[in-house]
Amino acid sequence: MQLYKEQHLKIYNSLSGQKEDFSPINEGHIGMYVCGPTVYSNVHLGNVRTFMSFDVIFRYLRHLGYKVRYVRNITDAGHLENDADSGEDRIAKKARLEEIEPMEVVQRYTVDFHNILNAFNFLPPSIEPTATGHIIEQIELIKNIIDNGYAYVVNGSVYFDVHKFNASNDYGKLSKRKLEDLIHNTRELDGQSDKKNPQDFALWKRAEPQHIMRWPSPWSDGFPGWHLECTAMSTKYLGEHFDIHGGGMDLKFPHHECEIAQNEAAKGQSPVNYWMHANMLIMNGKKMAKSTGNYILPGEIFTGDNPNISKAYSPSVARFFMLQAHYRSILDFTNEGLLASEKGFNRLMEALSVLNGLSAAERSTIAIKAWKQKCYDAMNDDFNSPILIAQLFEAVKYINQIKDGKASISAEDLNVLKVTMQVFIFDVLGLEQSSETSPSGQGKLEGAVEILIKLRQEARVNKDFALSDKIRDELAAVGIQLKDGKDGTTFSIN
Repeated sequence: MQLYKEQHLKIYNSLSGQKEDFSPINEGHIGMYVCGPTVYSNVHLGNVRTFMSFDVIFRYLRHLGYKVRYVRNITDAGHLENDADSGEDRIAKKARLEEIEPMEVVQRYTVDFHNILNAFNFLPPSIEPTATGHIIEQIELIKNIIDNGYAYVVNGSVYFDVHKFNASNDYGKLSKRKLEDLIHNTRELDGQSDKKNPQDFALWKRAEPQHIMRWPSPWSDGFPGWHLECTAMSTKYLGEHFDIHGGGMDLKFPHHECEIAQNEAAKGQSPVNYWMHANMLIMNGKKMAKSTGNYILPGEIFTGDNPNISKAYSPSVARFFMLQAHYRSILDFTNEGLLASEKGFNRLMEALSVLNGLSAAERSTIAIKAWKQKCYDAMNDDFNSPILIAQLFEAVKYINQIKDGKASISAEDLNVLKVTMQVFIFDVLGLEQSSETSPSGQGKLEGAVEILIKLRQEARVNKDFALSDKIRDELAAVGIQLKDGKDGTTFSIN
């Protein structure tokens, strides 16, 4: 029997605003679409957090025995500045500034995106389609929307008629916005726009002469609107009605709202049963922004080359840190949080090493099967990774009790404990036991370095700076860098 028949999964549906029992359209099969990156710059940490949330969701659904078709797109055209219907294409602008071809920009940052996700041990999606690879599908979709009376053509551009659509449908049902409020809060058109109403959005834009990225269509040489690509690609690979659509909280409006409208206008039905949104990432209690220096690139976490962190962290430590917050919660990325996560991660890895050396007894004094179900209960409750991690540390306590002779475990329960820990730590959470954090040596190495740091601190208090410098320099010579900060001395291994 597949695990999904035994486990009762609930998913928070952004459409209804509550947790719902999960029931796929086709038993044993799941179609999941997640909005991917616009590849005009290096992937940022907020993107990583969103995709990590859906990586864990993908992993858990597969663990339950579902056959999952996971589609995550690459936006390589049509995404204009400020997420609006005017301005320059983000990729084309980057290409113009660097005097290279737009597809060179796409290639460079798509490779960066894959490299970063690989470093964090993401599973690849089942299909990774691109917007430029589906121009024909987008044009056909526009034709359907026009034929059904929900779009109009002006000067070679095609716009979705939000007001007409809302007369018979509910535009705003995902974001819980009313069209009347949107009208009230929108400035009047200045007479230079082709739109009938400010709330209308582009399905196809006529390209100006200087616009590099352009394709022929029945209406003009131009390019598709940003919202259209996801509707075209999701329905092509998952069908007109599929199970899960995910993305960042910032995409709920207008991007996902427009996707729903497009699909209902073209196909006459809402496309998705469960809409899921991952919350935002902040840093040191503030919004990440390059202008203020309050930001960090994913690669800088691995090197420690950023003033906001005191040392380098392994990808699994950073991943472990992010999964200690629920995907729907705001996560504050701090150096203190990373330091605590590193200690917790190493403690978990050390416990696994101890677990493999435990001996079985005739009977168990610990309810291992009940603990195992609590792990599933955590993930069944809208993929609650922090509660799962709390249960894993409960197991660490059991392991230490057994090692110290304060508890016993039967051979059957010992096997259950080993398998369950392996499944949830590595298969579901996607953590990795790297050579630098192998349980056999990491704890001992940290202990030894901490002793040397204390000796160095004592030398400095005694004004024995020669000894202090010698400890620092000789550790550096073997690849262990000390970094003095206001919270004490930390170290990283190069």
